[in-house]
Amino acid sequence: MRYDVLVIGAGPGGGSAALHAARAGLSTLIVELDPEVGTPVHCGECLSELAVENLDLEIPDNVKALDVKGIRVIFPDGTEKLLTEKGYVLEKHLFEQWLCDEAVKEGAELKLRHRVDSMERIYNSENQFLYWKIDGKGDEFPLECKSVIDASGVSGAASKILDMGTNIEVIAGIQYEILDVENDGYLDFYIWPKYSPHGYVWMIPKEGGRANVGLVTPDKKGATSYLKSFIEDTYFDGKPTVNPPWRKEGMKVRPFGGTIPISGPRSVTVGDGLILVGDAAGFTSPLFEGGSHLALWSGREAAKTIASLIASDTHLSKEKMMAYEKAWKKTFPPYSKILKGKTALYELTDEEMSIMAHCLPEELGNMSPLQKLGIGFKILFKRPMLFTKRIIHVLLSFGYSRAKFFGW
Repeated sequence: MRYDVLVIGAGPGGGSAALHAARAGLSTLIVELDPEVGTPVHCGECLSELAVENLDLEIPDNVKALDVKGIRVIFPDGTEKLLTEKGYVLEKHLFEQWLCDEAVKEGAELKLRHRVDSMERIYNSENQFLYWKIDGKGDEFPLECKSVIDASGVSGAASKILDMGTNIEVIAGIQYEILDVENDGYLDFYIWPKYSPHGYVWMIPKEGGRANVGLVTPDKKGATSYLKSFIEDTYFDGKPTVNPPWRKEGMKVRPFGGTIPISGPRSVTVGDGLILVGDAAGFTSPLFEGGSHLALWSGREAAKTIASLIASDTHLSKEKMMAYEKAWKKTFPPYSKILKGKTALYELTDEEMSIMAHCLPEELGNMSPLQKLGIGFKILFKRPMLFTKRIIHVLLSFGYSRAKFFGW
């Protein structure tokens, strides 16, 4: 057997999985399609301090772009509310490279420009799973391995190749890097449907006046136009727009980003000898689409699950792998409740959003049951019809998007 674990993808989920598998003494191979780990960057690049503490990571200073205080949520009429929870803006490409470097130091192997094209399970005469035969593009193929951790991102390599019958909805996320942007240590999230239908716009600050200014929206074709309109209509107008540092010099300035799963986890996240992690499993926090923290945690949990089964000389059956699924369901945010709140939020008009915002406390993250009751009475007094639009679900979704629930 060539490897105990094959990890598909070298993003945060794959890097975390490989690091913890190698630490557990498993022979581990990471295969990455791109010619370099960490590029292109697909996300806003932030991570909560609590998520880092939960993962027992010691992130080096050189991969951090800024220490931040939390999130400021800005509603259509300009009303501002806070989710005060410390965290970091990362240089995401450096963070992912550091994570894979740490895995390699622990004994993992990394192969770039490798793509998995076929996966075949081998069973014994009693129909018990034994190992995988894997083939694809790259010198390392074909190979055999005891287990696969799919961290291939939203494309979901294993789900497609094995036709697992699971689907996820996605949203487009794009951003520019803009210079000369002042910041006070908060990420600004604008819930302004005019510029981002069924999504939101962000300003994620970095050191030296740099900032990621971007948005998410289901309207993929219109995403760039919406973002340009937001920039032109706000204080970002006229500020220099540049390529991020990981792009080659001389390239035309253009936005960067990717697609993000928004419908919650795939209905199947494990199989015989297989675990899905991160975006490949559909793991993002639905309100603000944060996913790095969930990818890191799920990668670690996948490695722990497989290491435990291999150590006990147990067949890596789907039934045994379900320990992983039980763990993430116990730990991750209540997706169905957040999705209800998100749907209700985007059914509100701009005026209704602003009325709700005026009734909210300055700090969104620590609303007690008594506060929520008081907010309910305020809204009932100002606009009784809002209760027919499930406003309570909206309030709950903000609470569940705290870092406590791996919210960003």
